[in-house]
Amino acid sequence: MDLAKIGWGLGTLAAVVLTFVNTGHDGTILAVLGLVAGYASATDHRRGVMIAAIFLMAGGSGALGGIIGAGETLTNVLGSLSSVFSAAAVAIIVKTMVERFSGSEA
Repeated sequence: MDLAKIGWGLGTLAAVVLTFVNTGHDGTILAVLGLVAGYASATDHRRGVMIAAIFLMAGGSGALGGIIGAGETLTNVLGSLSSVFSAAAVAIIVKTMVERFSGSEA
């Protein structure tokens, strides 16, 4: 199992768990896991991560909010997952810039 799979797995697990548990450092945890997952992501997965981050930030995280009884919880989980994907997108953007400026893959 590579670092990207571990990062995405832990990021997803943290997004679900932190919906129900408040540590006081939820944003930091999600951001660090997202940065790790984004940095370790394969080149062919980068576009999908960017699209998912944009979709979730643009309101996709609230798409299930109308479901009676579970909508608010699902919205919170997807909002947390949005934080993971956003941090991953930042890592991907920085890694791509470094690759282009240095002329090699980082």
